[in-house]
Amino acid sequence: MEKIDTGTEHLIFEKENGVAVLTMNRPEARNAMSGEMNEAMRATLEEVELDPAVRCVVLTGAGKGFCAGGDVKGMASSGDGTVGDNTIDAAIHRQRVHQRATAGKLFKMPKPTIAALPGAAAGAGLSYALACDLRVMASSAIMTTAFAKVGFSGDYGGSYFMTQLIGSAKARELYFLSDRVTADEALNLGLTNWVCEPDDLMDKTMEIANRLANGPSVAYRYMKENLNRAMNGEVDDCLDLEATHHIHCGQTEDHRNATKAFVEKKEPVFKGK
Repeated sequence: MEKIDTGTEHLIFEKENGVAVLTMNRPEARNAMSGEMNEAMRATLEEVELDPAVRCVVLTGAGKGFCAGGDVKGMASSGDGTVGDNTIDAAIHRQRVHQRATAGKLFKMPKPTIAALPGAAAGAGLSYALACDLRVMASSAIMTTAFAKVGFSGDYGGSYFMTQLIGSAKARELYFLSDRVTADEALNLGLTNWVCEPDDLMDKTMEIANRLANGPSVAYRYMKENLNRAMNGEVDDCLDLEATHHIHCGQTEDHRNATKAFVEKKEPVFKGK
């Protein structure tokens, strides 16, 4: 894979065959967020969203964890977990902007996003995982909201994403009690799409990512928008949006080539046009 400089070792960015792989890289801290990681994540997600050569994005963590969320040890040593040198209003605005540029970007960018969990996804790290379109968990991995244990209410969209995935009642239980959710439990709840052996995690993830990167990217773009709108939209709005996107996809080179390949019993080759 081609390795691309992010300006910090806290986030590794690699790219190959239309797949961008972003690895949160603080294994000694269970890949807890740092200022450097956060800024690199924002800038890198902006880059991959606009790069036409990237057709699928994978987010994972180094070592045996996915992401522990905020650096609680750092918060404890500073005595301030949210404001720092900012005013309260400035801190709120800063966090709002960053959340939209990271978790919001993973959820909304017009490309499939996959979270690969080698281990624990906790707090804001869980929010990152749930923001992605698809999730693959190692059988040894766990999920936990964790916020209540440190007196936080939650951030990075986790309450929204979890409620959409598993419903309000179960989301409230997991937020209030902060219980650990095993990989098998996550699969049964619908919080993850696949569970595999730890040694097979990246092979399984890249198998899915490569399928998506070689798929009809224009159609995926509109599928994702349709599905996101369906989460909160009125049925007539969704029907109208589907019609617009469906007709548009019917005018693409990908569609014409795929229908021809279907008739000829061949595998289609998608070019994203």
